[in-house]
Amino acid sequence: MYPGAIAQKSPDKAAIIMADSGETMTFQELHDYAEKVANLLQSAGLEPGDHIALCLENRLEFLPICWGAHYAGLYYTAISSRLTAPEITYIIKDCGAGAFLTSPYKGEEAVELIEDIPDVFLRLSVGGAIEGFDSLDELLIEQETTPQGPRVEGADMLYSSGTTGRPKGVKSPLPDTPLGETDGVTTLLGMLFGANPESVYLSPAPLYHAAPLRFCRGIQKLGGTVVVMPRFGPVELLESIERYEATVLQVVPTMFVRLLKLEKTQRESFDISSLQSVVHAAAPCPIPVKKQMIDWWGEIIHEYYAGTEGNGFCYCNSKDWLAHEGTVGRAIQGILHIVDDDGNELPTGEIGGVYFESDSVFEYHNAPEKTKGARLENGWSTLGDIGKVDEDGFLYLTDRKAFMIISGGVNIYPQEAENVLTMHEKVLDVAVFGVPNDDLGEEVKAVVQLIDPTSASPQIEQELLMYCQEQLARVKCPRTIDFREELPRHPTGKLYKRLLRDEYWGDTESRIV
Repeated sequence: MYPGAIAQKSPDKAAIIMADSGETMTFQELHDYAEKVANLLQSAGLEPGDHIALCLENRLEFLPICWGAHYAGLYYTAISSRLTAPEITYIIKDCGAGAFLTSPYKGEEAVELIEDIPDVFLRLSVGGAIEGFDSLDELLIEQETTPQGPRVEGADMLYSSGTTGRPKGVKSPLPDTPLGETDGVTTLLGMLFGANPESVYLSPAPLYHAAPLRFCRGIQKLGGTVVVMPRFGPVELLESIERYEATVLQVVPTMFVRLLKLEKTQRESFDISSLQSVVHAAAPCPIPVKKQMIDWWGEIIHEYYAGTEGNGFCYCNSKDWLAHEGTVGRAIQGILHIVDDDGNELPTGEIGGVYFESDSVFEYHNAPEKTKGARLENGWSTLGDIGKVDEDGFLYLTDRKAFMIISGGVNIYPQEAENVLTMHEKVLDVAVFGVPNDDLGEEVKAVVQLIDPTSASPQIEQELLMYCQEQLARVKCPRTIDFREELPRHPTGKLYKRLLRDEYWGDTESRIV
């Protein structure tokens, strides 16, 4: 259940293919690369339980580098390649990484952050030179392909944003088992989605996200082939399905929307008959969109609801979804509970906080209050969503605590943009939240109270947008800003953000699309 075991049986089988170029790495090449990376990291002084960070675009070396850290029993944090230098620096320092790997794609940010990460003793550049970084390609030439240190299971530690405005690492204990042990994601891939050694898994999403990274890893543990798209495009996705005869595909609802916006003749010009399972998650799918996709692709679409925390897992296939339109599934891992604000369980059909009762152990790294806040006294834990359960046990999400925004499958916490905009000299008060977007599901909106309300203008709006984009990744920044003479606040100072947000959502049952 790891690339080395597959390489012993099928050394020349493709483990990774880049969809655009066809560049390929076999299982033997993947295993050898991972062994060299593991040896390099261990020779630099990293031991099982230590930490590395990487910030890379989708490229051939991404998964092999992760496997190298995994072989060495390390925690590895994949950082979004859309983040700015200060945001990347924060995560590197917070996770305690001893090594940081990046590529010329992030070269400008990499040079900028060098002085701010003095505890990182190994800085490596992948696929080209970056000032102040050693070349990974050159260092790997000197490494052996046989283990020079222990080979035990490592784990990813990915970051999930929080209401305080700073991302938090979701850390689970290392399994403390020899390399090659099975895991829950790999088991689910086989049992629910029919993945097997013959599978061709097409990954159109950024590999730094939890689901793509873990699904790719699981497919390779099974001996299947992973086809990586550098970036998503609806036509490119259909081309890749046809070209590589993909059997398993994972998407987010935004991708469905963009596929459906293609001309019908264009959609029907591609052969997608190889598809056996299409999996979507990250955000609930609008009912009309999912119906159209099932009509087009057939009852091969699966949905699940879960989080990086791994505390529970809800699932439904197309047949169950058609019988329970709008559901995100029924719990197959963990016991589902809907509770009120005091932690009391609510009856069927009533709306409350969504909690899982499970044996899952996780913490938010360096954030004990956030860890505590995710659990009730009885141990049940939550991802922060609000919903209800029907008589058949199917979960329907209706809202999100802390006003987390999911835009195009990307989690965005508005506190980050609020913290930035609040500091602008012309801003007195600000609220950031998600509003409907036909393409992305939600988009980021800001409502601002200026110190001088009479100065509101399109020019001020652009000034504030640029100010935010200078300090945060563009995806976290508002697309548009509306101005109000005063924001609705309680005399105690609490902002009634829900009142503002409801104006933009209208009379809809759910605040999630």
